[in-house]
Amino acid sequence: MAADRTSPSPDRTDDENVVAVSALADGLRRRMYGFTRRAHRPVTREEAASDAGVSVKLAAFHLDKLVAAGLLRTRYENPGGLRRVGRKPKVYEPTDAHFRVSIPERRPDMLAEILVDAVLTGEPGEDARAAALRSAQRRGHDLGAAERARTRPGRLGPERAVTLSESALERCGFEPQRRGRTGLRLLNCPFHPLAARSPELVCAVNHAYLDGFLTGLEAPRTEAVLAPGPGRCCVELRAVPPDPP
Repeated sequence: MAADRTSPSPDRTDDENVVAVSALADGLRRRMYGFTRRAHRPVTREEAASDAGVSVKLAAFHLDKLVAAGLLRTRYENPGGLRRVGRKPKVYEPTDAHFRVSIPERRPDMLAEILVDAVLTGEPGEDARAAALRSAQRRGHDLGAAERARTRPGRLGPERAVTLSESALERCGFEPQRRGRTGLRLLNCPFHPLAARSPELVCAVNHAYLDGFLTGLEAPRTEAVLAPGPGRCCVELRAVPPDPP
């Protein structure tokens, strides 16, 4: 199940995306939303009511539901910029955000950003694969560093590192599953459709991303290991084995 959303909003939760998309399940509400998008200007309740063939009161109810879902925004102004006597009417227009809901979560946008960065920042003599892995490593590092700055965990052992990783990677759509105190299996691959097309490249990018995440998190005693298996992501997080005596 999928629906688009315009500017990527990493801080928007899956629940918020579901609320936004489910608001359009009502046919009348969906028509009003389409009307405001096609207008290419702010519209009044009266205009939306006239287009839908309903009362202004009912139109206002549905428009305000779309505002609450984050699909529309509102303010007070004269439509068309015309100056009129009296209070300015309330007008509605689409927000800049786009919304996507997928079950399980897919993040082709994140993979696309990694590959675009690789093209734009390619170094002399670096082939495309190496550039993609470097870009993935850097983006993963940024995520891990941000999680460390947010949580301020101090020195990390394997158990605490896996706990923090579980929380952060769940937000990224990996569906982490704890394996004992120091292991984490990732049940979902956010890059799955493309991984099926080029598993060697996409799995390597995924591995580099998660390796960079652990580096940014400053978790030297935990490692990302390629461990592909049916029905799950190709990478697991594990405690680094102790050095042999």
